[in-house]
Amino acid sequence: MEIDHQVVRIDMMNLNRTGKPGFQSSRSFKAATLAASMSVLLAACGGGGGGSDGTGSASSTDAARSGSASASASAVSVTTTAPASGNGTSKTTTSPASSDTGSVSVPSNGASSPVIDTGTIAPSQPARLFYGVNGHNNEGGAYDISSPALQLSQLQDLGAKLYRNEVYSAGTANKLAGIAQTMAAGGITVYPVMLMNINTFNDETEGYNAGFALGQQTATSRRYPYYEVTNEMESEILTGNVDGIYPEQYDLVKFRILRGVIRGMIAGIKSVDTSGKIIMGGGTWLHYGFAQMLAAGMEPDNSIGHPVVDWDITAWHWYSEQGDITNACGGTGCHNVLAALHALGKPIWINEFGVRPNYGTDQQIAAYMVGNTMMAQFVALASTYDIESIQAYELYDDDPVYGEGAFGLLKFDGLTPKPAYSAFKSFVAAHPM
Repeated sequence: MEIDHQVVRIDMMNLNRTGKPGFQSSRSFKAATLAASMSVLLAACGGGGGGSDGTGSASSTDAARSGSASASASAVSVTTTAPASGNGTSKTTTSPASSDTGSVSVPSNGASSPVIDTGTIAPSQPARLFYGVNGHNNEGGAYDISSPALQLSQLQDLGAKLYRNEVYSAGTANKLAGIAQTMAAGGITVYPVMLMNINTFNDETEGYNAGFALGQQTATSRRYPYYEVTNEMESEILTGNVDGIYPEQYDLVKFRILRGVIRGMIAGIKSVDTSGKIIMGGGTWLHYGFAQMLAAGMEPDNSIGHPVVDWDITAWHWYSEQGDITNACGGTGCHNVLAALHALGKPIWINEFGVRPNYGTDQQIAAYMVGNTMMAQFVALASTYDIESIQAYELYDDDPVYGEGAFGLLKFDGLTPKPAYSAFKSFVAAHPM
């Protein structure tokens, strides 16, 4: 679907005369606007590029799909008591306009799931959560066609153990919580990535309070072992066509607001669930300067002594046009991204990796995905850089009308495997982690 903003990514296949990579619109981990009156919501999410027309518009069809519920969950109605950022006091605040707080009652299966006998779902034996897949159960399309039980059987067949999906309101949190319960019974760990746009906030305090509300709603809907806070939002605050290596390459005002959102999300989660691990929202390309500033209490003007953000896992995204993650070349030269992330002192999750649909044939895409600059490389370097998990983008192709590309391991019907499905499955079986 279209998105309400643009994320930019350096495209190494389109070098300009200065030798600096050009930019292309990024595939965004989708979050649609629920209603025109909703003023807060929807940061970019995942994925990387390919298919977006760059208009930045969101269709009403997508908005309707996004608001639908398709899995059973306990309804959540939350009045948040969020500590006001920076003053140690408390104030009662309602959820952001985009985060509906009314009770949500949802049916147990997907909105138009086919009648498919998937057999009895038996819990799997505990296993390392190394391989995973992305899904979009709050964005409709094939995820409404396919029931959670069918998705579970497909993930089990692939050998995946983690399933990443977006939330951006109390309603979407409730829906994902019901799906997570189904998945857990079959040995699949679902975790949420929380999305929020920063464009409507005036300062860090507003961002903090909105983030707190969504974090609290998400953790109240279900106690997850992992929570991801924002997605590729560092791309939103760059000052231009820059790599994102250095502090001064980020907008100071936007940086503070985004830092507020992230701090608020973490505090909101911890107000409910003190045991869940925090994943720093997946960054991409060479934008690790943002995470370095958060960890150091630094701002884009190179000043220090500001709020320090702590987290448990650093997430990153990598796509085919970006090449070798240990030798990624931008306007500032070539960099070992994994080494820079490892220096932050946290385990690394590459929780989006994928091949652009325009890379080649389905067979060529499958071969690249498991090849020496993607899955094979990630596995080979896992012990060197403390890579704990890699997660393919994504389970199903996007809607051919409203979506942004055929990134899926299965086609848009939710049933037909592509060559990438077999390649992923075979690789996982041959490389147990």
